[in-house]
Parts: sequence; structure tokens; C-alpha cells
Amino acid sequence: MPPAAAKPVLTPLTIWAVSDGRAGIEAQVVGLAEAVSRRRKADIVVKRVTWRGQGSRLPWWLMPAPRRWLTPDSDIAPPWPDIWIAAGRATLPLSMAARRWSKGATFVVQIQDPRAPPGAFDLIIPPRHDRLSGDNVLPITGSPHRVTAKRLAAEYRRWAAEIDALPRPRVAALIGGRSKAFDLTPERAAGIAAELQRPLEAEGGSLLMTFSRRTPDAARALLTARLNHLPGAIWDGEGENPYFAFLAAADYIAVTEDSTNMAAEAASTGKPVFILKTEGESLKFRLFHDELQAHGAARPFAGVFEGWSYEPLKETDRAAKDILARIKAREELAARG
Repeated sequence: MPPAAAKPVLTPLTIWAVSDGRAGIEAQVVGLAEAVSRRRKADIVVKRVTWRGQGSRLPWWLMPAPRRWLTPDSDIAPPWPDIWIAAGRATLPLSMAARRWSKGATFVVQIQDPRAPPGAFDLIIPPRHDRLSGDNVLPITGSPHRVTAKRLAAEYRRWAAEIDALPRPRVAALIGGRSKAFDLTPERAAGIAAELQRPLEAEGGSLLMTFSRRTPDAARALLTARLNHLPGAIWDGEGENPYFAFLAAADYIAVTEDSTNMAAEAASTGKPVFILKTEGESLKFRLFHDELQAHGAARPFAGVFEGWSYEPLKETDRAAKDILARIKAREELAARG
């Protein structure tokens, strides 16, 4: 019997994770790139684009040669990657030109609804609540992210000395803040403080609280002052954010309603997620929270922490699998001539 043919060795892919460098946006592109690399070996290059002059204010249709407007440190130049993963308005003119620059060799993925002709991209990955559809559209619940069981375990080990002795139940409170649709006023911050304090004091639990860059200073100060007597830890904004360690350590997770990223990350843990009300209203966010509730991951916070189980949300991995399947299909089609 002839020896079995050896499996072909796949050349590592090159993936560019392109954004304007904002933490929430960069986490999406890097998280999806990492998910692809877990399925096929790849070298990930993080690209942060910045624009000269009025470049950042121009719409994509007024930028036929967008590289001219970039600052040198943006480093958008050949050789072009195998996969281009981008998010955010700042990347649109570049994403829409990437296939032309690479003569079709680069597979271009745009996260979020680009509000641009879908044919300019190989794949669009919007949140399902944006209600975008098409042959090259893969809607997902929430947004891609960097949370994995392996990362959570590693981050917990780094902070274990500060966390291990804390009483249960442990509640991770992920506090966002001001956005187009929402605000975290001092009055609402005081309300959230009271809502968290009552069940934690009643149950003898501990609080693990962290803030985002969008948390207003007044809300941050008020929440800290009202809750710092509880067992636990409140990140003061100095040094490294123990965000992932808090997710790993928590029995329950409470997250303000203004953040898709934080809610999607919380739902990927398989732990009960409670949505904290802020000021404002948004149909898209209501639809998103309805999706999380239908999945079994989240419920509006009603003043009591209670447990339940559900299948952790794995949308980042699903998106990565789809990217590689589309690339494989394209390669097979090219091979057939």
C-alpha cells in the first residue's frame, strides 16, 4: 500500500488589523484577527491610521487617493496582507481601495455597517441589530472581541493574590458612560451605586468595578465614593486595567447598557449578565439587548443577583470560521480556472 500523502503545509497568513486606534474599535479588529489565527497560523500586524489636515472629515467618496492624506506613521503601504480587517469610519476609504491596491489578492473585511456600497468589500460583519443583509454580509450578535477562556484564565492568575480571598458572590461591574445615545449623569450614577450596594450588602458579596474611557469623571468619582466600603476592588484608572481578571473572577456581571463591546464580552463568559440602565434610549441597543436575552445571556437588572446557565456567545469564532471558509472557496474557484 502506498504511503498516505502528506497534508500540504499552509503558508502563514498575514493579517492587518486596521483602526484609528481607539480602544473599543481596535479590540474588535484585533480580536477577530486573533480568532482567525487560532484556526490557521497567521502573523497579525496592528495598523493605527491617522489623517493629515482635513482628511479625517472627508467622506469616503471624496477620497479617491486616500493614502495621500495619511500621516507617515499610519504605514499603509505594500506588501499588502492576505486579510485586511478594519473597523471605524476612519478606515473606510482605505478598506474600499485595498482590493484595488492588491489587485484582488487581499481579502477585505469591514466590521460594523460601513454605510457604503457593499460590493467594495469581500465581507461585512455588522451587528445584527443594524439589520444589514446581503451575500457578503455576516450579521453577528454584538461585536468581535478578544475574550477567550485561555485569556481569562491567564489574567486571573496575574491578579489572583488580590481576588482569591474576596467573598462570594463576586460581581463584576463594567461601567461605560457617555455616547451618542446614552449618558451616565451623576444622578444615574447614584442610582446604579444604590442598586449594586443593596444586594451586595445583603448577600455579603464583593464588588469588582472597572470604568471605560467614556465614563464621566463625576460619575466615576461618585460610584467610587459610594461603593469603596464594599469588599472588592475598584479600578482607579491608574496602571493596568484588571478588566479581564474581573470577568474571570465574577459570579455575576453587571454592564451599563451603552456598550456593545462590554456586553458581548460579558456574554462570552457563560456567566449571568445584568444590564444596568443609564440615561438615554436607542432602538438598536434595545434590539441588541433583546438578542442577548433571547440567547439566555442577559437580563435587565432588577436589584437581585441570581444565577442561570447558557451557552457562551461565540460570535467572534463564528466570524473567523466564515472568513476562512470564504477564502478557501475563492481559492478553489481560482484553481478550477
